[in-house]
Amino acid sequence: MSSQLIDAFLDALWLERGASMHTLDAYRCDLMHWQRYLSRHDMSLLAPNSQTYQNLIDERRREGYQARSDARLTSSLRRFYRWALVTGQIHSDPLADIVAPRASAGLPGTLEEEEVERLLGAPDVTTPLGLRDRAMLEVLYSCGLRVSELVGLRVDSINLRQGVVRVLGKGDAERLVPMGEPAIEWLERYLREGRGELMTDITRAPLFPGRSNGFMMRQTFWYRIKHHATRAGIDASLSPHTLRHAFATHLLNHGANLRVLQELLGHRDLSTTQIYTRVAQARLEAIHAKHHPRG
Repeated sequence: MSSQLIDAFLDALWLERGASMHTLDAYRCDLMHWQRYLSRHDMSLLAPNSQTYQNLIDERRREGYQARSDARLTSSLRRFYRWALVTGQIHSDPLADIVAPRASAGLPGTLEEEEVERLLGAPDVTTPLGLRDRAMLEVLYSCGLRVSELVGLRVDSINLRQGVVRVLGKGDAERLVPMGEPAIEWLERYLREGRGELMTDITRAPLFPGRSNGFMMRQTFWYRIKHHATRAGIDASLSPHTLRHAFATHLLNHGANLRVLQELLGHRDLSTTQIYTRVAQARLEAIHAKHHPRG
């Protein structure tokens, strides 16, 4: 019964909000974790209490779970019980009065503009593979895309004449993002000199092909980024979103409007975008401390 309820909730989440498989898997993991804990204490998924929730959080802390993980679990449970209430599965929300653990929002890692230039210049553009990687890095930084969005681009996703790329983001939400001149120039060169050399069938859809003319895997491109970072002598800790973070931070540093940045990044909620104001502020404070005579 519990697993059927969870399946029904996830189906509703997918139908109503277009949640990605990654998001649905995260919800399922959290809810199954909660359901197993309740089962050990002879409780039903639909009839827990706030003390049981607090007992679980206390147990997770003893086991070394991070506050961020507990906050995600709490968010999953709250959404599930709101859905159960709306659909008539329960008459009152059993976790309505809980105090959720606060997760400290860490600042995303980014790169200085000079480091980005070194990274962009690292691929060997005398080879088709290097041309592909250079074009991918330029588009990633120019447009602030998620890596999953980048590797999912099709040839018909780009309009070089208008200088825009059509991106399919989270929840299958489409957005148009402008490309800078360098990104357009490297894309044109890649399409002219590189893509045909990498594909046995150039009519296939992927703009940046991986193996067998198919779409590149996110992990593959992540390995390519790390390879080029090593070539560029970049010691900073990188993540798959490093260039996306750099895009956002550098735009703010140069005076971009937060609402515009939200649209470019494809964030549903402005609060998600606002973390970059803290990144920019942290950078300014570091520069002040380093260079001001009384810093």
